[in-house]
Amino acid sequence: MKKCLVVMTGIGLLLGAVSANATPEEDRLNLVAYFKNKYPDIKTEDSIYGALAFDPDALSQYKSIMEFPPFLDQLDQGEKLWKAPLKSGKTYANCLPNGGKQIAGNYPLYDAARAKVVTLEDVLNECRKANGEEPYAYGDPKTIGLLGAYMRTLSDGMKMNIKVEGKGALEAYEDGKKTFYSRSGQLNFSCGSCHVDAAGNRLRSEILSPLLGQATHWPVFRGGDTLVTLQKRYEGCHRSTRHEPDKAGSPRYNNLEYFHAYMSNGLEMEAAVYRK
Repeated sequence: MKKCLVVMTGIGLLLGAVSANATPEEDRLNLVAYFKNKYPDIKTEDSIYGALAFDPDALSQYKSIMEFPPFLDQLDQGEKLWKAPLKSGKTYANCLPNGGKQIAGNYPLYDAARAKVVTLEDVLNECRKANGEEPYAYGDPKTIGLLGAYMRTLSDGMKMNIKVEGKGALEAYEDGKKTFYSRSGQLNFSCGSCHVDAAGNRLRSEILSPLLGQATHWPVFRGGDTLVTLQKRYEGCHRSTRHEPDKAGSPRYNNLEYFHAYMSNGLEMEAAVYRK
């Protein structure tokens, strides 16, 4: 543990400083090069498996579990929500390009007209409001969680394709990057402390996953049936480092997701996966 903390103290701060004035694409390429140098035996495309990429046995078990996932009943519930007519008679597919298929990798996106980052959950709730329904609570795993989980499976195999274009988009991206690399909380950790500096190391009994590829597979089902969205995971991480979390859907977390997702550009998505 002491060795891990020493590592955390150094590299991430250096990486954040070196890339402070970089473009988003330079940030991403620097991250790819960093992990290739640190772990030359792990292919960049395998980073979509997170910490499993460091443990062949665990990865094999994961692939076996995913042949018959224990959460199929919950995805069926998400499919029912997706297909159920709204008060207008329309469905979510009527609100989205291409009927909602192969588009999740474009989110979150920056909406210049509204000067803010818009997540896929925002779009689903906006569809509800436009068709006479009340929006779902952003972090509710039984409603927006299951709906988003199923909807994201319609983009499995799509490569992440986040755009950062224009001054406002760049400012939102930089704000998310600042949140990721800024130390905070009683333990004085940043997201980068664990997921850049110490990625691949063990913290207690768990291997820490790398930033690269993290945004490709959410939401996840932990332990088989507990759905966790990406922003609820942000809340949990902040609590673990004794930092006061924002609520899922806040501007700060939306900007963090914007930066986070861009770092996985070009990697294939597979939503609603098993994690222990």
